[in-house]
Amino acid sequence: MKTRRPLILTARIADVDLAMFDDLRTKHFPSDRNFIRAHLTMFHRLPGENTQRIVDDLAEIAAGSPRIRAEVSGVRHLGAGVAFSIASPELQDIRAALKTKFSSWLGPQDIQKWQPHITIQNKVSKAKADLLYQHLSDSFRPQLIDITDLDLWEYLGGPWRHLSFASLSRISV
Repeated sequence: MKTRRPLILTARIADVDLAMFDDLRTKHFPSDRNFIRAHLTMFHRLPGENTQRIVDDLAEIAAGSPRIRAEVSGVRHLGAGVAFSIASPELQDIRAALKTKFSSWLGPQDIQKWQPHITIQNKVSKAKADLLYQHLSDSFRPQLIDITDLDLWEYLGGPWRHLSFASLSRISV
């Protein structure tokens, strides 16, 4: 679906867990393109014309979902950058439920198989990405992070503006 007001949906990472990714992103992401903190994108282009329906769907899905413990499972080479891969069956389930609700709006990037990740470098030369990938791979150890909310953003052609969030509020047992 074409939209003049694209929205982006991200999974919010707990601040204590996000600090390391933010630090790496500040050091390695081109500063002229680094408009936001490190993040985990779930959908890249939802129609702003349907903001209220999207907000309602997020609230419904989040209300029935626990906060998530996800694993930072590896370092991923993006060709022109580097990211950390995220593994979480629970997060995959939430995205699948939202994908069903949003199916008529999704473009090619959001229809394809989702591979959750946190990008810390992008839009650089392959040689520069190769160096960072090797450095991070050499010292990588899996770790757990907490995902607490779903954040909806308006894309402003570079910067993003936060619109709303839905809390993953149910306590996991």
